[in-house]
Amino acid sequence: MVKMIIDITDIKKYIGQEIDASRWVEIPQSRVNKFAEATGAFQWIHMDEERAKEELPAGKTIIQNFLLVSLIPQLFDEIVEFSGLKYGLNRGANNIQFLEPLPTGSRIRIRLKLSKLQYVDQRGLTAVFSIIMERDGGDKPILAMELQLLLVAAG
Repeated sequence: MVKMIIDITDIKKYIGQEIDASRWVEIPQSRVNKFAEATGAFQWIHMDEERAKEELPAGKTIIQNFLLVSLIPQLFDEIVEFSGLKYGLNRGANNIQFLEPLPTGSRIRIRLKLSKLQYVDQRGLTAVFSIIMERDGGDKPILAMELQLLLVAAG
């Protein structure tokens, strides 16, 4: 996979286009446990592997939904880089939907599409990206959302 370089002065030609997909990333129980320690999210469905074998449909613990969201910046940065940029700021997320539980040990990736642009002034614009997260071997998305980034041109 080759990272796409998009010059922000030429970004509008990508509206409506899928840019690319990230690499697959496995999420083992150790990562789920570290996220729980960082956030205090110690719910048994994420932590108790023995109980999950007996009580959860997949027989495995489930990855925290906000752990999935927290992986998006890393995966986004693998797909695209902006040239001509002074800085970029995360302006928010819209319509975050967790579409199905994801068993621990699954592999995920995101698909990135530029949905729309809104110009703030001569140097800045808000870019809205559609993000779909997929499970390796799955037949439907596990997460869908829009990410808003403020992109400010250099000089």
